[in-house]
Amino acid sequence: MSKPGSAELVLIRHAPLLAPGRLCGRTDDPARIEAAEIAALRARLPEVAALVTSPALRCRQTAGALWPERAAIADPALWEQDFGAHDGLPFDRIPDLGPMSAVRLADWMPPGGESFADLCARVAPALDAHAAAALRDGGSRALVVHAGVIRAALARVLGSVAAGLAFEVDTLSVTRLRCGSEGPVSVISVNAR
Repeated sequence: MSKPGSAELVLIRHAPLLAPGRLCGRTDDPARIEAAEIAALRARLPEVAALVTSPALRCRQTAGALWPERAAIADPALWEQDFGAHDGLPFDRIPDLGPMSAVRLADWMPPGGESFADLCARVAPALDAHAAAALRDGGSRALVVHAGVIRAALARVLGSVAAGLAFEVDTLSVTRLRCGSEGPVSVISVNAR
């Protein structure tokens, strides 16, 4: 058991896509798992009391490569943002939205999809539940998820949906959040590689 106040959510973005160059939210493409990258990441991760993933194949593959000896729990609330009609498109075919404030961008919804604000609302209860579980277990809880989910977690800590869009989140990067009784409460580190 860890000392009081040391419970964390360790958010890990999945490995790069096997076939990059497209917008993948709900498109369930596999990851490119490279043993050296996985070993380097695993060596700098803290011990975790639990392992949770998005149901996406790329997240489950990443979690399995990082912790082959552990079973992960898939949480359906942790799927990436639903990009609707834009999901799966090559980046050069995604419509240019032009200049837009972070607030307007957070509220913008692709046709048939969800906005970033919707994503934040969808994942908030899951983040709070995982933070509560980390506190109860007295340690770190790893969540292998997507860039959008990590941005939503940062937005939650900052108390501003739009602020979450200001962060870059690399593949196989680690973002660590301190847990409190109300959910994630402070940022320990962001996008560490």
